[in-house]
Amino acid sequence: MSESKVCAVFGFGPGLGASTARKWSSEGFKVALLSRTLEKVQAAESSIKNSKGYYCDVTDPSSSGVWKSWDKIDLKLFDMAIKTNVHGLLKVTQAVAPGMVERGEGSILVTGATASLRGKPSTVGFAPAKGGQRMLAQSLARDLHPKGIHVGLFVIDGYIGPGKGNPSNVAHIDPGAIADTYWTVSNQPKSCWSFETEVRPSVENW
Repeated sequence: MSESKVCAVFGFGPGLGASTARKWSSEGFKVALLSRTLEKVQAAESSIKNSKGYYCDVTDPSSSGVWKSWDKIDLKLFDMAIKTNVHGLLKVTQAVAPGMVERGEGSILVTGATASLRGKPSTVGFAPAKGGQRMLAQSLARDLHPKGIHVGLFVIDGYIGPGKGNPSNVAHIDPGAIADTYWTVSNQPKSCWSFETEVRPSVENW
């Protein structure tokens, strides 16, 4: 694997973000850990080989998941959820896709949720944001796939377990297993690309 290969993890955290970073690092990539909290990503550098932490604000990750009903949600929170999930994806794509197009290769992997597919009374702020993100990802995929850029959306339908994961706990999704799924999809042959992939525990009621 060429040392020039780079993986950028936006919205880095100790669970899925860290597992994804470790997976790509183990495959020979240099990894950029991106977060609004610089101290967090700098602290993670020592445990993730070939990684470097950077400050990055794609709006406000704390507003990504807004769990309120229609009569209790604040419009500011609603707008911030849209900006984080939809504007954030667009801004990231505008930053990384031109170089990928020039090289004719690359992957943009988007973490979705159950709310990407359906809304509930308590997800009035979350579902529109994740649904919009899903539609944007689909639009990006239809434009970028023919140019050699693999855009994939992952519907995470279940609770993600602790950062190190526990394979024996099938009620929670192991973040390392999600990262492995990301890697598998990103390395599919161009004759057989997936756009939307759903992952959930075997015991999930869906």
